[in-house]
Amino acid sequence: MNPMKGWDESMNHNHTRTPLFSALRSHAAQDPVQFHIPGHKKGLGSDPEFRNFIGDNALSIDLINIAPLDDLHQPTGVIEEAQQLAADAFGADYTFFSVQGTSGAIMTMILTVCAPGDKIIVPRNVHKSIMSAIIFAGARPVFISPARDTTLGIDHGITTRSVKRALDRHPDAKAVLVINPTYYGICADLKEIVDLVHSCDIPVLVDEAHGVLIHFHEKLPMSAMQAGADMAATSVHKLGGSMTQSSILNVRKGRINPQRVQTIISMLTTTSTSYILLASLDTSRRHLALHGKDLAVRALALAQSARSLINEIPGLYCIGEEILGGEATFDYDPTKLTIHVRHLGITGYETENWLRDHYNIEVELSDMYNILALVTAGDTQESIDTLIKALRELSASHYQLNEAKELVVRIPEIPQLSLTPRDAFYAETEVVPFKESAGRIIAEFIYVYPPGIPILLPGEVITQPNIDYIVDHVEVGLPVKGPEDRSIQFVKVIVEETAIS
Repeated sequence: MNPMKGWDESMNHNHTRTPLFSALRSHAAQDPVQFHIPGHKKGLGSDPEFRNFIGDNALSIDLINIAPLDDLHQPTGVIEEAQQLAADAFGADYTFFSVQGTSGAIMTMILTVCAPGDKIIVPRNVHKSIMSAIIFAGARPVFISPARDTTLGIDHGITTRSVKRALDRHPDAKAVLVINPTYYGICADLKEIVDLVHSCDIPVLVDEAHGVLIHFHEKLPMSAMQAGADMAATSVHKLGGSMTQSSILNVRKGRINPQRVQTIISMLTTTSTSYILLASLDTSRRHLALHGKDLAVRALALAQSARSLINEIPGLYCIGEEILGGEATFDYDPTKLTIHVRHLGITGYETENWLRDHYNIEVELSDMYNILALVTAGDTQESIDTLIKALRELSASHYQLNEAKELVVRIPEIPQLSLTPRDAFYAETEVVPFKESAGRIIAEFIYVYPPGIPILLPGEVITQPNIDYIVDHVEVGLPVKGPEDRSIQFVKVIVEETAIS
C-alpha cells in the first residue's frame, strides 16, 4: 500500500475541523472498558494529587494507537486527515506531526537526504540536533560562518555569498541547511538562497524552529514554504500554542521523497506516541488557520509598543528595523524583543537573574550582552506593562552607576575537520588535561555562550587559540556546554596510534 495515499489536493480543507481531537473526545465519551496501556486507565490508576491537578479530561484522551484513533507511524485515518489540514495551513505538500519536538523533525530532514560520507552545508551556529543527525547519518559537515553583529555581540544567519562559495567548493553536497529565523528573529534573504541552491538542483532544509507565526502575516518574514524550501522543521509549541514537544515537519514534493520521510521519522519516533501532544497540534493548526493573522496582529502590536517604550529607557536598546539592510539582516520578526543591556554595566545573565529575583519574570534567553523576551498572542497588556516596569527599575538601579563593559566578540578560526563527526564520536578515546590537548582530535562537543557557536566538534583538531578562548570564558564564569567534564579540566580525545619503529 502507498503510505502517502490520501494526500489528496482535492480534499475539502475545512479548517474548523479537528479530526484527531474530535475522534479522541468521541472515543473518551463512549467510556470504553480499556484493557490496554496506559496503565492509569483514564486516571483511575494515577497518583491522586497528579490526577486532581491534571484533570480527568486530559487523562481520558491519553490514549494509544488503537484502530479508531489511527497510527502516527502509518496514518490512514484521523491523523492523516489532521496532517493534510496542517499541510494546507502551512503551505506544504506534506506535513508530518512530531512528538519528538523540532529536534526530531530536524534529524528527520538530515537523515532523509544524507547517507554515510555525504556532505551537507550547514551554518556553524547549529542546534545540537543538527550535529546529532550528522553523527547518526555519518555525514560530513561543510561549515559556513554566520555573519557576526559586532554592535550587539550576537550572530545572525548565513549570507547568499557564503552559500555560493560553499557550493562552488562542494558541488557534490547533498543539501544546504539554513536557520531561518535565527533565535533572535533575524532572517537572511531566504528566497534568494533557495533559488541559488535549487539552481544546483540541491535541496534546501530549513530549521524554522522559531518561525511558526511567520506563516500567517505578511508583515512577518517569508516562511520556508513560501520561499520554496524543500523541508522545514517548525516548532508549533514555541510560538504557535501547542504543547511542549509537539512540532511539525513541512515537506515540498519534487526533490524529497515523502515515503522516505515517513520511514525516517517513524524510526526516530516512539511507538507510544502521545495523543495529547498530537491533539494539541491538531487544535493549534485550527486556531492558526482560522485566527493566525489576528493572533499575529495582536502579538505585533504588543511587541512594537514594548519596543518603543524600552528604547526610551536609559541604557537599554531593543533592536528594530534599523538593523536591516545587510545580507544577513534582510528581515526580522518584531515579536522577538532582543534587548541590549551592556550600557547598564551588567551582563545579560545578570539581567536575567535580576528580573527573576525582583519581578518573577522569566526571559527566553540571555547572553553576555543581551536578553531575549518573546511576545506571543498569549501575552496581555498587563504582562507587557510588568516587563516595562521591571526594565525601568533595572535601569534606575544600574545606569551610570556601573562602568559599561566593552563589547568584545572574538572567536578562533573554524578548526580543521580531520575525521567525520561520526567516526570521532564512536572512536576509541582517552581523557587528557584540556590545557595540554593542542593538536589532538576532540571526540566531544564544546559550546561557549556567548556567542553560542560550537568552538569544537567531534573530529576537529584542537588548537591553542581554541584552548585559550574556552579557558578565558570558563574563568569569567560563563556557561560552557557539551563536554562530559563540565569544569573543562579534562577533555575526551581520540586515541592515536603510535608510530611503529
